[in-house]
This record gives sequence, structure tokens and C-alpha cells, in this order.
Amino acid sequence: MKYFTIVLIGLLLMNACVKEEEVAVVSTRFGDMVLEFYPDVAPKHVESFKIHAENGYFDGTTFHRVLPGYIIQGGDPNSKDNNSVNDGLGGHAAKYYGLGDEAVETSWTLPAEFNDRPHVTGALSMARAPEQFNSAGSQFFICEAPVLRLNNQYTVFGQVISGLEVIKKIANSPRDKRDNPKEKVVMNIAIMPRSKALGE
Repeated sequence: MKYFTIVLIGLLLMNACVKEEEVAVVSTRFGDMVLEFYPDVAPKHVESFKIHAENGYFDGTTFHRVLPGYIIQGGDPNSKDNNSVNDGLGGHAAKYYGLGDEAVETSWTLPAEFNDRPHVTGALSMARAPEQFNSAGSQFFICEAPVLRLNNQYTVFGQVISGLEVIKKIANSPRDKRDNPKEKVVMNIAIMPRSKALGE
């Protein structure tokens, strides 16, 4: 009996030490999206995104580029103001990963972590400059439909697990010639335990 009690206490302590999986909740006027992460295949991308989210870097930014049947893109601090001309040109990694000038925070970028996760509907992936694999900063996109031609070209580091209908609403927002929504789609992002985000 004594041995059984010790084992039971040990198991309870082990369970208490296991940290619950964290997810991101992206809140917009169209509703919330809950995203799980893939740290097993893209640890640096997940880490950078979570640091930015926890520091409030994404709060007040917008989904500045929306394309039905393709993607919604956001995460650029330039999108916080009322000048959309420079939207899509800003953002940097949340910490220094050996790319850019360590002394100049705005120059930090992420090394590519291409993997076998496909660009399916709801996939969370990182935007980057054309032909520059290690150029991702803070801008990310979410697939509104499967876009398999992007596989192994961009880093998938998460997936929408609740709120897929929100992606479609954002993607179908009236937009201008630059694919900017005519009415801003502002976001706030919070990191929280999975059970809390999903109301389990």
C-alpha cells in the first residue's frame, strides 16, 4: 500500500510538471482563430512568433493582404498606421538567429525551416522575400484554401484548429487594387493553454 501511494504521488507530480500545449488565439472583428504550433519541424519560427505575440508586437496590426482562394497575410507593424503604402514591407524576427546585424534589431530574420507540413486550408506559414529563403521576419500568412505549390518553399509552423470560417470571411473582404482590405482587419494575438482557448 505504501509503495502504491508513493507511485501515485510520483505520477501526480509528473503530470503537474508537464506543461499544457500552448496555442495562439488571433482575434479579429470577424471572430477568433485558434492556431496550434509545430515546434517539432519549425522551432525557431514558433519561438519567434510566440515571443512577438507575448510582447504585444502583433496587437493592432492588420491582415493587410487578402486573396480569396489563396491566403490572408498579416503581422507587419507598418500596418498599424493609416498609410497602407508601406504595408508588407516591415517586420523582423523576435530575437537574433544569426541572420542580420545583431546590433540592429530591425535587421533580424529567420532561417528557413522548410518541412513536410503541407499548405492546406488553415496552414500557418511564414512570408519571406522572393528568392531569399532566410528572409522571414514577422509577417505570416494563413491559407484560405490548399496551396500546395508553396510546399517546401515557405515554412509551415502551425495550423488553424478552430475558426476556419473566419479565414474565409477575411479573405472575401472587399479590397483595393493592392489586395488591401478596404476596411481594416485589425488583429490581437494571445498565447494561452489549449484547453482555455478551446473552452475544454
